[in-house]
Amino acid sequence: MAKAAARKTTPAASSSVERRPALAGRSTTAAAVKVEVLPPAERISLRAPEASVAALSKALGVALPNKPKTSASKGGRTALWLGPDEWLVIDEAGNDPLADCAKVSALHSAVGVSHRNIAISVT
Repeated sequence: MAKAAARKTTPAASSSVERRPALAGRSTTAAAVKVEVLPPAERISLRAPEASVAALSKALGVALPNKPKTSASKGGRTALWLGPDEWLVIDEAGNDPLADCAKVSALHSAVGVSHRNIAISVT
């Protein structure tokens, strides 16, 4: 245990480091299809009971959808319904949805997942 306590921890990466997906800037086009990687965005995985939905919707500035296969968008922020108590919240306006959720005292779990997701547009 003494050895574990003596280990030094490495500080988290600086927030000034630019996040860039491995596929950034790449695209492909065929006769009727275009595939491209979209710019990075803030993404959170949000879970909450029904009793917390109103407070979280207010804090996020977008109504969390409550029906399967639905989404809601407002002001550069989108909430996608993943399950009865789960949403993926995407902010493309440069704001921090995790910080907005942290201000809510109602029961919920919000986890940043921006590092593990990229968005691909198929048109």
